Amino acid sequence: MAPKTDDSNRLSGTDLIHSDDEFQGPGHDVSPSISVTTTFRATKPVDDTAPAHEADAFAPSRHFYSRYTQNVSTRAEKVLSKINDGYALTYASGLASAYAALVHLKPKRVAITKGYMGVHASIEVYKRSRGDMPVIGIDDEFQPGDVCWLETPLNPTGEARDIKYYADKVHAVGGRLMIDSTFAPPPLQYPFKWGADMVMHSGTKYFGGHSDLLCGVLVVRTIDEWQQLWTARTFLGSMMGSLESWLLLRSLRTLHLRVPRQSETAAGLAHWLNQAAGGRSADGIPAGLIDKVCHSSLQGKDARGFEPSSQLEGGWNPTFGMIMTKEIYARLLPHELKYFVPATSLGGVESLIEQRFQSDPNEDPRLIRISVGVEDLEDLKRDLRRAFQEIAKAKAKL
Repeated sequence: MAPKTDDSNRLSGTDLIHSDDEFQGPGHDVSPSISVTTTFRATKPVDDTAPAHEADAFAPSRHFYSRYTQNVSTRAEKVLSKINDGYALTYASGLASAYAALVHLKPKRVAITKGYMGVHASIEVYKRSRGDMPVIGIDDEFQPGDVCWLETPLNPTGEARDIKYYADKVHAVGGRLMIDSTFAPPPLQYPFKWGADMVMHSGTKYFGGHSDLLCGVLVVRTIDEWQQLWTARTFLGSMMGSLESWLLLRSLRTLHLRVPRQSETAAGLAHWLNQAAGGRSADGIPAGLIDKVCHSSLQGKDARGFEPSSQLEGGWNPTFGMIMTKEIYARLLPHELKYFVPATSLGGVESLIEQRFQSDPNEDPRLIRISVGVEDLEDLKRDLRRAFQEIAKAKAKL
């Protein structure tokens, strides 16, 4: 069953192209220039000129120093705010935004289970300044002051988790819910709709979309909380660089074209691969290679009644996992392919594949992570089919 489409949350190309129009005018660049300056010429003081510390950082009429604001990053944040239904702030990387969230939220405890290894490492770094801050699981009992850090869909396997359930659970004790929605950017998932207090994205992935920039994004519900984050970012020094800001704005213009295509292709690929899982052969894929395919579209309804399509209303996540029957198959597969690039990361226009153990030694060495790009589905199937057949030949010789 495909996720339901809610037109009110449909990602609009018009919004992606025009949400920053307030910073354009006659004589301005149609495509903004890369800003390399660190500082800006001051205006002549007049009675109504606000000093730098009183300027509106969310919609600045002028810039003072690029650690505070600059034209292109401000425009990118306007677009991100519009499409995420909140107030968005950019950071130098996904992990920079994760650390900034911890500094802002000041959790007494963090509840987190599985997910991206980098976030777990950032929590450990944060603990150095907070003493022995407890880390618990998301299904443990919560207490006042807890922050539930929920990644959904989950890295690296791509299963969805019930945002509303964990929102209700943590809010019942006065805690807060952080959603890492990197695997499901707009239009796939809108976490505020289900009770999130803050949303994080590694903008390196789908917002960047071309494997050529590092970026983190935090989105909050109010301008007051955005202002607090902006002030902290200024003095943490974790803003995006000028070139990366330009690359991000360029990439956001085509988000509505890239992500739905990647989502549709990934779902088709996951279901095709799943036919050959569990000892079966299917459509030219030899039996005995694939143990299990992990993807939100294959989950079904859980014991509490959560069905991922209700939450992933704009499409399925374009990155998912596949567990091979033997470690050697997971090690070989990425290097037998033509169209899939053997590399870590995800979200780019090119399909990527990796034995996840190479990046995260805590993962099952049989696990493959696949990030689907914008290539044609049938070409990707042919590529995988041929690679599986080559591995099966090598298997016969072992």
